[in-house]
Amino acid sequence: MRFRNKPWAKDYIAENAFYCIPNPEEHKGKWAALFGNSNPIHIEVGTGKGTFITEMAKANPDINYIGIELFESVIVKALERAVTADIPNVKLLNVDAKKLTEIFEKGEVNQVYLNFSDPWPKGRHEKRRLTYKDFLDLYKTVLVEQGEIHFKTDNRGLFEYSLMSFSSYGLLLKYVSLDLHNSDYEGNIMTEYEEKFSSLGQPIYRCEVKYQD
Repeated sequence: MRFRNKPWAKDYIAENAFYCIPNPEEHKGKWAALFGNSNPIHIEVGTGKGTFITEMAKANPDINYIGIELFESVIVKALERAVTADIPNVKLLNVDAKKLTEIFEKGEVNQVYLNFSDPWPKGRHEKRRLTYKDFLDLYKTVLVEQGEIHFKTDNRGLFEYSLMSFSSYGLLLKYVSLDLHNSDYEGNIMTEYEEKFSSLGQPIYRCEVKYQD
């Protein structure tokens, strides 16, 4: 996937370190101190342009949100949203999700969101999917006991793969929808991709899974 280069992104990120945290490894085990409270921490892996994470933070001021995005040219859009929203309970990290255990202490995170992740459809790229077992290991390490993953996608193949991956791992399937926008689910906050795909009449798939003891 290619993203348009934004030469100004690096400087803008550096200027807004209150929201986009430099050297996040330094805060491992100390995120509550950074937020200045002991509220639950929810992370979104692959936060994209930040609509979901900022809207969730607005709607739930008693939860701390951290958006994780690998690509500098993408996270800078999320940063612009966070700065404009001027909300204290959202932070952004420009890092690879593979570093989760370097950034968060065991049990420091309460919930994980995976929204419209890259499906990596080719078999040889399976290990890159954010619902692959190696990533499930990472989430389990940083999550509290019986922590949850909430997953949304428009890609049926990825959804079916993820359900099998979750089940094989031993996760409890709490909620599954094959057409979220025509379900009775309440409180859904859409991502940019979700708005685009749902406007075209594509079904949105969603599930909630829980780690078991």
